[in-house]
Amino acid sequence: MELSVVVPIYNEVENIGVLHDEICQALDGVCDFEMLFVDDGSTDGTPDKLQALKNDSPRLRGIRHINNAGQSTAIITGVSYARSDWIATLDGDGQNDPADIPRLLTARDLSAEQDQAAVMYAGYRKKRNDNWLKRISSRGANAIRSRILHDSTPDTGCGLKLFRRDAFLVLPRFDHMHRFLPALIQRDGGRVEIVEVHHRARVKGVSKYGFHNRLWVGIVDLIGVAWLQRRRVRVETTEVENK
Repeated sequence: MELSVVVPIYNEVENIGVLHDEICQALDGVCDFEMLFVDDGSTDGTPDKLQALKNDSPRLRGIRHINNAGQSTAIITGVSYARSDWIATLDGDGQNDPADIPRLLTARDLSAEQDQAAVMYAGYRKKRNDNWLKRISSRGANAIRSRILHDSTPDTGCGLKLFRRDAFLVLPRFDHMHRFLPALIQRDGGRVEIVEVHHRARVKGVSKYGFHNRLWVGIVDLIGVAWLQRRRVRVETTEVENK
């Protein structure tokens, strides 16, 4: 298994069928892959739709949270169940384009050829297809976060990422950690490479995030991640040899 695609979903019954088909179209013939759709306690028809998709798709694995635990926890669950050493993530609302996953894989392979392999390849939505409030608030949040954390990441909120499974599983876990993955990877000494990706308008369903539930929680999380960065202890070791 070369790649595990993890998709956290919550009340996205209208989007997951199209998203499943787009992932297959993007990756068929590119690599051996699996899809893990993690249903984070949906209350609409998502569970039934996911079961129907799974019945017809041998590459799809469905995992369900009994209660709603948040996007970060859904990603953690998916990565924990994944069979591949490399993970690609994208949001379940259809705004990330699965056709960009091969672009991330190409960036990874080129970096490896140049002996500059990164731990994470993070998508950058240079042209956002959101309303003006989301664009402005996201631009401001990214500027503040980058200034405080020095993560050199212009769009940490982009759900489209490619990273090593082992590097992710040792990261500190907390709600909303997915918004700070580049800084957390860098905290452990990993390199993050930025790859420009497409961003699409939401066609169906309703956004689960608003201005206020991003702002206040984001401030608290930012303080916490900054504290984690300062508390990181780096040590060089050497093994004692027999004489």
